[in-house]
Amino acid sequence: MRAAIFDFDGTLYAGETFDLLMSHLKHHPTHKNRYKAFYRAIMPPYLGYKLKIVPEPVMRERSMKAYLSAFHELPELELTGYFQEVAEKMKDGFNPEVIHRMRQHADQGDFVMLVSGAFTPLLEAATEELPVDQVIGTHVAYPNGALDKRSPVRHIQSERKIEEINAVLGDRQIDWRESFAYSDSVSDLPILELAGHAVAVRPDDRLRAIAAERGWEVL
Repeated sequence: MRAAIFDFDGTLYAGETFDLLMSHLKHHPTHKNRYKAFYRAIMPPYLGYKLKIVPEPVMRERSMKAYLSAFHELPELELTGYFQEVAEKMKDGFNPEVIHRMRQHADQGDFVMLVSGAFTPLLEAATEELPVDQVIGTHVAYPNGALDKRSPVRHIQSERKIEEINAVLGDRQIDWRESFAYSDSVSDLPILELAGHAVAVRPDDRLRAIAAERGWEVL
């Protein structure tokens, strides 16, 4: 079996998910009152990151935690609906060539995976009409059916993506030499190197240079 692994931000979706999440919350007719608490919570790790005191992975994880914490005690059904609203806004920003590649891989029987640090229910809502076999994202826990700001948040980024991919695949026998990986960022280099066919999608400067050096396809 071959795998086809797709990144989300900058690859399938042209924008930045967290930027859209911030904007959606700030202007939401029902939940905009939650924005101030969220903003106050993200400022310390963000300023620490800018001052080079807080590493970027830590800043990103704390920001994800702060976003969910703003919805403390919101029932799962309501947050699912909220994420669906965001997902609808994303679809016009999807890369048609990446969608075409996804469908090609699905038609060929490849195991199609979407791997991202975005919230899993948001990713699932955004790709519900696409041929994705497995979504890997940042899990959202609902103890007793509602969000609890005390619940830990494990942001899926860097080496955690590889860990999650291996956990999901389990005993499946994957022909990695013949598999594909798609991403726009050098931060996903371990995933791109995992597959025999790496594809740089609208790559950042560092990834573009690596792709040119290694002869990788560029979309």
